Amino acid sequence: MSDDLRGQLGKLVRQLLEEQQDDQSGDPIAPLLLAHLGEGALELPILTEGLDDWELPNLQLGIDAALARPGWSADVIGLTGQAKRYEQFSLSDLMTDERWLPRVGPPEFVNAPVGPERTLACLELAILLISSPDGPIAFFLRRSGEHGMGPPRLVLQAAAPGERLASSFFAELRRLMHEHDVYRGQVLTMKVDAHTGASSMIFLERPEVDPNDLILPEGVLEKVERHVLGPTKHRAALLAGGRHLSRGLLLWGPPGTGKTLTVRYLASVLQDATVVILSGGTLGYVGAFAGLAKRLAPSLVVLEDVDLVAQERVFGPFGSSPVLFELMNEMDGMGEDADVAWVLTTNRPDALEPALAARPGRIDLAVELPLPDAESRRRLIALYARGLHLQLNDEQAVVDRTEGVPASFVKELLRKAALAAAEAGRTTVTDVDVAGVLDELLAETAALTRVLLGAGGPNELVAPHPHGWMMAPNVSTVEIDLG
Repeated sequence: MSDDLRGQLGKLVRQLLEEQQDDQSGDPIAPLLLAHLGEGALELPILTEGLDDWELPNLQLGIDAALARPGWSADVIGLTGQAKRYEQFSLSDLMTDERWLPRVGPPEFVNAPVGPERTLACLELAILLISSPDGPIAFFLRRSGEHGMGPPRLVLQAAAPGERLASSFFAELRRLMHEHDVYRGQVLTMKVDAHTGASSMIFLERPEVDPNDLILPEGVLEKVERHVLGPTKHRAALLAGGRHLSRGLLLWGPPGTGKTLTVRYLASVLQDATVVILSGGTLGYVGAFAGLAKRLAPSLVVLEDVDLVAQERVFGPFGSSPVLFELMNEMDGMGEDADVAWVLTTNRPDALEPALAARPGRIDLAVELPLPDAESRRRLIALYARGLHLQLNDEQAVVDRTEGVPASFVKELLRKAALAAAEAGRTTVTDVDVAGVLDELLAETAALTRVLLGAGGPNELVAPHPHGWMMAPNVSTVEIDLG
């Protein structure tokens, strides 16, 4: 054995011995638990509940509120030693004083988001020796799965003398969590770690969108507002008449025509509503967030590019996604008094499962956001020229040349034209700048750019597609009945 290898082996052995020694540092936890719970503590049943990891700030606020009541207090005990990394031990194990178990140490906290740019210090591994007017309670909490053993979860355990003390404590804790819910009235989305599957809640700033920035066909925005906002506004009258509040809206049309901006506008108008936005890989969380939306109603649940999970079942295995069935079940299970609006967006309405519109409360209204006509393109030029010194001698030529393009194309056209003027040393954007950029964007070699901006023709690349870029067949428009 080489000296280098011997040195590495010796280092590993010393590290192992230090960790074992660290495991034994600190006082045992069992005497504290047994003394707190009193005679017969080892025979007490252990009540266990689990929560999604993103409920951690609500749990902390619930604990704080519970302990703030008259006659309630708690000693908080942390756990130390390498053994705390393992997830096989429970509250009942901690009562036995086995030498492999964690010892008494400092409580551990983690900063959890509770709003845009705001966090709350939350316990993530601790024992609370609670004193209540009805008797002692031993409460244990930890985040499971935090060391790579699946998505993190919150594990809660409680033991207490008396038949119902532990269960009533959990019930009161749930009530207080709901009362102080940090997600109520927020705009939320989810971030998922592609490697571990761990998820985290992301708080977004509520958008501010001027309705004049939505260049849509006449009457379209009013129809969307009436369908999504109306039931919340007239909740009492609808319920009195036996009408359901849950409703669904499908926004469909080519990329770049304003679907996302329309969603942002709805979120800006529904100031007091909880807004949940799921897209891509987070669409699989529709079940968990449907429950969140129901409990925090009025709510708006947005599923972007829903065709990724809700393709018609005749399309084969890609149309048989379990997310599709979960989505339909959640829509059906809202209940008549659930003030929840579902907004689904898609570029491919022909691929959607027809059953999404089969029942009230699923998709009740489908609205097309088409490519802008000539007058709309003229308004888009004016909209995206804000802040620019734009001088067009022949605006009609720009309107004519942009036939068949979406709003996103016009926005990028004026951005690039402003850049071209700046590179030429001018602050004024002229016909020359706009025409030059149009030549570039409409050139045959710019097919991919046009597709990315939503202006691809029927024989050009189609995007996005869940299985990569594909050549589009020359197909005619498909009409479907969405109920």
